[in-house]
Amino acid sequence: MRVRHWSVLLRVVALGFLLAVSGALSAQDWPSKPVRIIVPFPPGQGADIIGRLLAERLSVTLGQQVFVENRPGAGSMAGTAYAAKTPADGYTLLVGGTSAMVINPHLYPKLEYTLRDFAPITNVASLPMLICVTPSLPVQSIQDLIKLAKQRPGEITYGSSGNGSAHHLIQALFASAADIQIVHVPYKGSVASMTDLIGGRISMLADTLPAVLPQVRAGKARAIGITSSKRSPFYPELPTIEEQGLPGFDAIAWAGFFAPVGTPTPILERLNNEMVSALKTPEIQKRFQDLAMPTIGDTRADFDAFLKNEYARWGKAVRLSGAKVD
Repeated sequence: MRVRHWSVLLRVVALGFLLAVSGALSAQDWPSKPVRIIVPFPPGQGADIIGRLLAERLSVTLGQQVFVENRPGAGSMAGTAYAAKTPADGYTLLVGGTSAMVINPHLYPKLEYTLRDFAPITNVASLPMLICVTPSLPVQSIQDLIKLAKQRPGEITYGSSGNGSAHHLIQALFASAADIQIVHVPYKGSVASMTDLIGGRISMLADTLPAVLPQVRAGKARAIGITSSKRSPFYPELPTIEEQGLPGFDAIAWAGFFAPVGTPTPILERLNNEMVSALKTPEIQKRFQDLAMPTIGDTRADFDAFLKNEYARWGKAVRLSGAKVD
């Protein structure tokens, strides 16, 4: 029996060795054909711009064409679900963001993918949001807004790009942290909510800095706080919400790269190294600065830990907001 036991053990060890060698060889040969990046949004949006910037650089460093394939639909869920089902061979990547990866799994009970279906590569950019109010609202700061909301419970309205969106949930987290009652008004996109803010039909909204800064500069909206834990280098005069009396408040959107789970580790590590290096080049840095997007470029382990924390954070936000989607 002991001889048989050792025979089985040796076969298992040998199989593991062969699989490791096979994985190493496949990674060494990779890429031998074009690599596609699935962007689950239409062309021109933030995720699409990020995907194209990295694709251009990776085409040079990997020695193979890297191209973007837009697969919009169902609020980014269609393209994300498609990417989850592709072969885990390193030839299909995904630009995933806050809503698709860590919000939607809490909102949709029949979602066709989970976070476990993907292997993280690197977090590319953070997207803090500005809390803005309509100019006619008599507030100049977060504390002014909190005071007014407590004087008029249920009268302050806030817009978002849709029920369960990051824009919605960040403001729900803010209301919970400030212990105020404000009323959610969902829109089909952030452009419509900004139009109503400018027109005074809603009191406030939260949106990314690139989206709202032109309106703030033009005096059509008033920014009173930023949702990140640190001030933005692109708008350093605006204090954080934490600075204005809500300790620990830190809620941002983000965009990163993923591959289907099971993609060989050596390929994932090479992709991480190439992407992090690309994000440090002056050319890419300049492009992201023009978009007012701070770059990240972390390790795979750090991104994985970040995702777990974000998954828990946004699950709490969904519960606080009461958002439900059939």
